[in-house]
Amino acid sequence: MLAMPHDNSSGGSPFLLPSNHTPGKQELRNATRPQINAAYAGLTMTLGILFNVVALIILAKAYNRFRRRSKATFLLFASSLVATDLAGHVILGALVLRRYSVGPVSSLHGGDNNPDVSCLFQGGCMVFFGLCSLFLGCAMAAERCLGVTKPLLHSRLVTTARTKMALALIWLLAVCVALLPFFGLGAYTYQYPWTWCFIKVIEDTKATDLAFVALFSGLALTSLTSAFVCNTISGITLVRARLKKSCCARRRSAGSHDTEMVVQLVGIMVTSCICWSPLLVFGLMSATKSYSGLLGDDSDMYRGLMVIGVRMATCNQILDPWVYILLRRAILRKIYRITKRRPSFKGSTFRSVRWELSSFQNSEKNCVSKI
Repeated sequence: MLAMPHDNSSGGSPFLLPSNHTPGKQELRNATRPQINAAYAGLTMTLGILFNVVALIILAKAYNRFRRRSKATFLLFASSLVATDLAGHVILGALVLRRYSVGPVSSLHGGDNNPDVSCLFQGGCMVFFGLCSLFLGCAMAAERCLGVTKPLLHSRLVTTARTKMALALIWLLAVCVALLPFFGLGAYTYQYPWTWCFIKVIEDTKATDLAFVALFSGLALTSLTSAFVCNTISGITLVRARLKKSCCARRRSAGSHDTEMVVQLVGIMVTSCICWSPLLVFGLMSATKSYSGLLGDDSDMYRGLMVIGVRMATCNQILDPWVYILLRRAILRKIYRITKRRPSFKGSTFRSVRWELSSFQNSEKNCVSKI
C-alpha cells in the first residue's frame, strides 16, 4: 500500500510537465493513474483495518473465555501485535493517501536530499512498526517455547505484569531505533516512485546510512531467526508428547491449546518471513552497493526491487490477522474432522453396501425355502 504501481516509463514524474507542453493520450492516461492508485490504496487500507478489527474481536473473546495464565499471556502478546499492525496500517495508509492527494515528490526538486516533516515521520513509522511486529513475533515464540518445554519455570517467571513490561520494552526499543536518524545515524528520504519514505539506501549513501540499514536489517533478521528456532523446538516437543500417548484428558486439553498457539506462531513466522525478507535483503544489498560505488547503471533495478520489497512488507499487516481468524482451534478441529471422516466414510459406504447385499441374499434364501 505504501508504494502502489506507478508508471514512470517516460523517465520523469507525470506531474512534472513543461508549461508549454501539450499532453498526449499516453500522458493523460498517466495523469489519471494516481487517482486509481489512491483508490486502490484506500481499498487496501479499508480491508486491512477490517481484518485487524475482526482479529482483535476474536482475541478479546478468547481472552475472556480462557483464564489460564499461559493462554492469557499469549493472547496479550497476540492482541498487542494485532493492535500494533492496526495502528501502523492506519497511520502509514493515511500518509500514503495524503501523498497521493498532493502528488509524488520528484528527485529533481530535492525530494531525495531535503525530505519534509511528513517524510521523516513516515520513515520513522516504517522502521518502528516493522521492528515492533518482528520483535513481538519473536517474543511470542520465545514465550511459547518456554511454556512448552519448561511449564513449571514458565508458570513462575511469566506473569501478566512481566508480559506488559516486556511489551513496553519492545515498543521502547523500536522507538529508539526509529529515532536514530534524528541523532545522526542514517537518514530517511523519499523512495521511488517518490510516494513513500524509508532509509536512504540508494544515491549518496554514507557510512552512517549503511550502518543504520545494517542495524535495522540485522535486528529484523535476528528476530525472524530466533522465532524460527523457538517454534521448531516447540513443534518438536509437542510432536514427541503426542507420540508418547501417556497424557490424561486434562493434559490432552492443555496440549490442544499449546498446539493451537504453536500453529498460529508458525503462521505468523511464515507470513513475516515471506513479507519482510525481500525488503530487508534488498535494502541491505542496495545500501552496500551504493556505498561501495558499485551501483552504477543498476540503480533503477534496485529502486524497483525496493518497491517490490515495501509492497510485500505492507502485506504483512493485512495477512497477520488471518492467522488468528483461520488458525483457531475450532477451525483446525473442523479440518481435522473432515480429513478424518473421508476414510471412515468410504469404509462405512462399503460396509453398508456389503450389508445390503448380504441381507438381499438372505431374503432370497428365505423365499426359496418357503416355496
